[in-house]
Amino acid sequence: MEHGVLVPPVYSPIPPAIHPRHERIDQQTAAWAKSFDIGSRELREKLIGHDIGTFAARILPDGDEEVISLLADFVLWLFGVDDGHCEEGELGADPKELVPELSRLLRIAQNPEAPMLTGDSLAAGLRDLRYRMNLHATPGQVARWVDALREYFLSVVWEASHRNKGTVPDLNDYTLMRLYDGATSVVMPLLEMGYGYELQPHERDSTSVRAAAEMAYFIITWDNDLFSYHKESRGQQYYLNVLRVLEHHHAMRPADALQTAVAQRDRVMCLFLRLSAHLAASGSPQLRQYLTSLTSFIRAAQDWGISSRRYTTPEDPADLPTTFRDTPTDDSTEPLDIPAVSWWWDLLPEGTEGPEGPDGSRGSNGPVPAALPTPRHRQPAGGDAAVPVAQRPAKDRVAMAGHHHCSRA
Repeated sequence: MEHGVLVPPVYSPIPPAIHPRHERIDQQTAAWAKSFDIGSRELREKLIGHDIGTFAARILPDGDEEVISLLADFVLWLFGVDDGHCEEGELGADPKELVPELSRLLRIAQNPEAPMLTGDSLAAGLRDLRYRMNLHATPGQVARWVDALREYFLSVVWEASHRNKGTVPDLNDYTLMRLYDGATSVVMPLLEMGYGYELQPHERDSTSVRAAAEMAYFIITWDNDLFSYHKESRGQQYYLNVLRVLEHHHAMRPADALQTAVAQRDRVMCLFLRLSAHLAASGSPQLRQYLTSLTSFIRAAQDWGISSRRYTTPEDPADLPTTFRDTPTDDSTEPLDIPAVSWWWDLLPEGTEGPEGPDGSRGSNGPVPAALPTPRHRQPAGGDAAVPVAQRPAKDRVAMAGHHHCSRA
């Protein structure tokens, strides 16, 4: 790896899981990308080879297959924007031109019937995604998806301004920007849609639940920075990465920056597990499912990150880890010295214990909290295949939530 840095196995107490139809979903996403001409031909072929459908099938291992396909197509579309427009295209270094382009796409997401960008392939793909979303989402979920897309676009422009000037943000600004430019928050409404419920505002918008989601974003994006460092640092283009931020602003050697970043994500993982257990203990069935989906999202990103060609780069092997560790390198209960997120540690009542371990002991570094249900399509510890389990009909999942969706086509 560049600078001789080798990413070690990261702490992951979350069991792997995958939807049994993942191969079919991946094939459908490849066909969708081709039918809408997402990106240039070269970029499209790369994206098709990145197993994005499998990634989505890991995020929603027991979810509705149509929603998983929608999620997979949306993630590929996001990479079409990020890779095509922002990182590899000219707009990525020109925030003045990027703002109106992304604003037009946002309008398509809000109102797909608007006669705009009629010859644009990304706009056509976004229209299709929005129309399909209408079949599975409530108006409130669609509105939150659009709002999250706006947040993502804003962060992308922020990153473009740094790319334009060749600057590196400090750790606090980078952390704040990374909570959104990792395109994690835009997935949240689909976590609900995949299981046929809508989390009610008094739970979803509470400070603690929002913080739990942000912790998941942090873990996912820090892991992504670790797994993508080889690819990004060896390229010729400008890139932002937590390791680069630590090297630039804290004068760290690459190996020390890596160790620090791993410790940061481990400390947040421990806090996430404790807070999730605390919230699940008194939360509704829908909140418990939401928290379970956050853990699935974290593990999905980890499994995909160490196996997808996007990061393993076979033409220039990244030598990424193939396993995970079951203990953290840092389980401190002290807040990280990052103002944008240090308040997370104030949310747990004093004396709250960590998840229960297999021997009945408690601590901050135990396995996934027992209060959270384990995905039924869990992968065996030593294999790649999921064990198929009969899934509850979609109508039953909706009834459980007590909120009806629009009729499906």
